[in-house]
Amino acid sequence: MSFDLGRIMTTPGALELLGVHKTTVASLLSRHIQGDWGDLDDEDVQTNNDALKLGNRILSSYKFPLGEKVWVITESDRSATTLLLPEEY
Repeated sequence: MSFDLGRIMTTPGALELLGVHKTTVASLLSRHIQGDWGDLDDEDVQTNNDALKLGNRILSSYKFPLGEKVWVITESDRSATTLLLPEEY
């Protein structure tokens, strides 16, 4: 499984949280592009799997030990992938 990520962007909040947890942007992007969507329910997993075929937006959600989350969103036209906190959406 693979798809174009386009331009990679991160918000300041996401970068700060990743730094606190000693996690790299690359590690989350690697999971995202391999189809490890993180902490999603079955319906959202199916939506992502369908998006690979239909060219829709892809969302991954990765949870950290204190319950914080980082979302990774690849746009439907595959022009960009953004790492952000849910409250920054």
